[in-house]
Amino acid sequence: MDSRQCPYRSVLYIPGSRDRALDKARSLPVDAIIFDLEDAVSADEKPNARETLKAALATGGYGTRVKIVRINGLDTEWGRADAAAVREMDADAVLLPKVNSAADVDALAALTGDLPIWAMMETPRGMLNAAEIAAHPLMAGFVMGTNDLAKELQTRFRPDRLPMMTSFGLCLLAAKAEGLIIVDGVYNAFKDTEGLEAECTQGRDMGFDGKTLIHPAQVDVANAAFAPSEDEIDLARRQIAAFEESEAQGQGVAVVDGKIVENLHVVTAREILAKAEAIVALQAG
Repeated sequence: MDSRQCPYRSVLYIPGSRDRALDKARSLPVDAIIFDLEDAVSADEKPNARETLKAALATGGYGTRVKIVRINGLDTEWGRADAAAVREMDADAVLLPKVNSAADVDALAALTGDLPIWAMMETPRGMLNAAEIAAHPLMAGFVMGTNDLAKELQTRFRPDRLPMMTSFGLCLLAAKAEGLIIVDGVYNAFKDTEGLEAECTQGRDMGFDGKTLIHPAQVDVANAAFAPSEDEIDLARRQIAAFEESEAQGQGVAVVDGKIVENLHVVTAREILAKAEAIVALQAG
């Protein structure tokens, strides 16, 4: 399956330096993994982490999970070596932190070749340049870095995330315009299931494809929140059937549950069914 067509309900950060965590990730029901060489790895471990991660990816066993490697920034002492190492790894994409402009993506592409690139969107300048970043030919996905963004914006953390809404909107517009995957930031209180559910629901309603996670205990909540519900699947099937019947009768619209169904609704319905089928295929694999 093309990595751009995969579900991205749950995207779990895994430290690239820890063999035990790398092994456990092979059995977790996540859609994608961010193998982290940046924040999750201490400075003295960073060189060894590259080799540890390279060996784990070469061993395989991650199935259909999308494998994304987050490197250190190219302005750090480790970034360029990380980029060179990722180019030789069995990875599906490379994730660059603190992307401010398309020039940052160009700099990485010069080191990683044609490997798909994801961008951590976590700075004010990155928000303002989201459209040009998304339009880069190697760009495949956005990851919202909400902790760093909150720090840069000097906001307070609120359950409604109101201070983040402008940033979310800019990145969502840019990603959707270019057909990119975009995943929401992490929820720090990993034992707070109710809070996580609320934030996942909010992110799904806004249009995010999934959520980045910091703990395996968060996976089931994210998978459920970002998957089509049984009611949504049922409605999608009925909308398609009703519209096809109306077309056969020479009509351009149909009615389901007292609401008009036009072609645009059918497009969305087919996307819902395709996502549901992709999730079933992922689980079967």
